[in-house]
Amino acid sequence: MKVRHFGQTDIGLRRSNNEDAYLADGALGLYVVCDGVGGRLGGEVASSNAVRLIWEWIRQESGTLRIAAATPTKQTLKRVGHVVRGAVQHASYMITEQGLQDPQHEGMSTTVSAFVVVGGHIVFGQVGDSRIYLSREGVNQQITEDHTLIGFKLKHGLISPSDAESSRDRHIITRAVGQHDYVEVDIATMAVQPGDRLLLCSDGLHDYLQSAQELDSIMSPPIEEGVRKAVDFAKEHGGKDNITALIVEFYS
Repeated sequence: MKVRHFGQTDIGLRRSNNEDAYLADGALGLYVVCDGVGGRLGGEVASSNAVRLIWEWIRQESGTLRIAAATPTKQTLKRVGHVVRGAVQHASYMITEQGLQDPQHEGMSTTVSAFVVVGGHIVFGQVGDSRIYLSREGVNQQITEDHTLIGFKLKHGLISPSDAESSRDRHIITRAVGQHDYVEVDIATMAVQPGDRLLLCSDGLHDYLQSAQELDSIMSPPIEEGVRKAVDFAKEHGGKDNITALIVEFYS
């Protein structure tokens, strides 16, 4: 199975700098979107460092990825999950330490949505409220879980979906890379098939996606057009945050 990708990041209409970062390394099979938090340049530093640190870690473990791609068993894919978790946790440790050593960047952190392609599977890791969506046979669904206060309340039935839409707690993140030297990382494995598309995006985009039709307008066109539509769509609806969209498509 072959893979192609296209991504774009944009400062949006209201921010003075772009705290989002993304990476797409087709040769390594690694795709990452990060949304930094921390004010001044802290968020920008956290997101760009996370992308670099995760890429370096995964590259060092490329042999594990090759073994899993050649023999995708439960055991080999589990090892890839350990690699992805280790990469994100390493990034959290390093970013936390940098914040402690440099008062200018104290408290900086970032979300991470990332996956690696191993044969006919992806192994993805998630921290924070950036998202990964899957488009398969005309059906679109979010495959990651938001680590936010509202997400926690919704999951445990403490708030209704309608109340969640207007809540002031919508953007309170409960888990981020760089918040602490250790971070819990959601890891999952999923088989992919020709025709599948995966959208990795920051909340500067998904905050405005209110309907299946809006998401489909991004996921259905050729991926370059879809990404550009995503950025334009977010700007047309206010562009209050940085906007990042990366679409990865699988084909035979």
